[in-house]
Amino acid sequence: MTIEHTDRSTDVVEHPEQFTNPGLPPHRPRLGDEDPKANKLSERIVLAIFTVSVLASIASIVGYFAIPVDPEAGSMGNTRLSTIVIGVGLGLGMLGIGVAAIHWAKSLMNDHDKVEERHEIAGDEETRGTAVEMFNEGVRDASIARRPLLKGAVGGALALAPLPFLVPLIGNLGGDWDVSRFKRTAWAPGDNGDRVYLATDPTNRRIKAAEVTVGSLFHVMPWNLPEHPNYLDEKAKAVVLLVRLDPQDLKETEERASWSYDGIVAYSKICTHVGCPVALYERETHHLLCPCHQSTFDVTDEAKVVFGPAGRALPQLPIDVDENGYLVAQRDFDEPIGPSFWERER
Repeated sequence: MTIEHTDRSTDVVEHPEQFTNPGLPPHRPRLGDEDPKANKLSERIVLAIFTVSVLASIASIVGYFAIPVDPEAGSMGNTRLSTIVIGVGLGLGMLGIGVAAIHWAKSLMNDHDKVEERHEIAGDEETRGTAVEMFNEGVRDASIARRPLLKGAVGGALALAPLPFLVPLIGNLGGDWDVSRFKRTAWAPGDNGDRVYLATDPTNRRIKAAEVTVGSLFHVMPWNLPEHPNYLDEKAKAVVLLVRLDPQDLKETEERASWSYDGIVAYSKICTHVGCPVALYERETHHLLCPCHQSTFDVTDEAKVVFGPAGRALPQLPIDVDENGYLVAQRDFDEPIGPSFWERER
């Protein structure tokens, strides 16, 4: 049996040093470029979007004054409604400007492709002059001077858009800046010396130590706090996270050995960075995580910072149980809660 081997030469294709420029595809005119009615409709759409932006910004400002937040009312209703109105108005106001600008550029401005050869970054006087002329050409292309309604709409939208930011800020500049209020919370014993019970937030139910299982987490506030005349202010300072660990996992100093009860520890829920609520608990690592800037605190080691921008540990609430097994606060925090401030003293 004879097998023939055939040698086939491989054709070598040399790549050209430079490819031919295929050029730009043919320009396809838009409907508004050929139909004046369609062009006018696009202008009205842009005007309508800017109008929505203006009205949304105005609604946000009106909502700030029309729905005052009364901390003494003891209800979160006004707070939620005010936040929703301001947030939605602010969001629609800013979104309207962006959407209107995009629609304006896509439907009313020149859409012809332009090619510019690459050149050195540093340009001479002629190049800079050309750049200025190109900028002016873009302004003329926007036809802002020939569209007075759009000029007024975009001016009004841009003028009103920052106000939902500024009005609440300016309105609160004259508020109460007494930071000494953070040195005392509702966990402090009353005038009669009675200790304060730990209760579930927001159901206001007292907690027994027996129902706190290892690995569980409770959001806690002082019992009957909703009856306080300044409920919202006091709750903002007094919210606490309650966790039960295996007592062998706790690393307690001699000073704090009596602050926990059978592995149950309580720490302020207010992050020591900028005051966000620390509400995420990693059961496997025993870490508390702040969702705002990822500050992480080790529950087993007196809530010390293990990661993130927070500058100090979460304040610990000393706890105990009464004769019926209910958890109570021994006293208030031994340091101010929340972010650091100049007058803070331990």
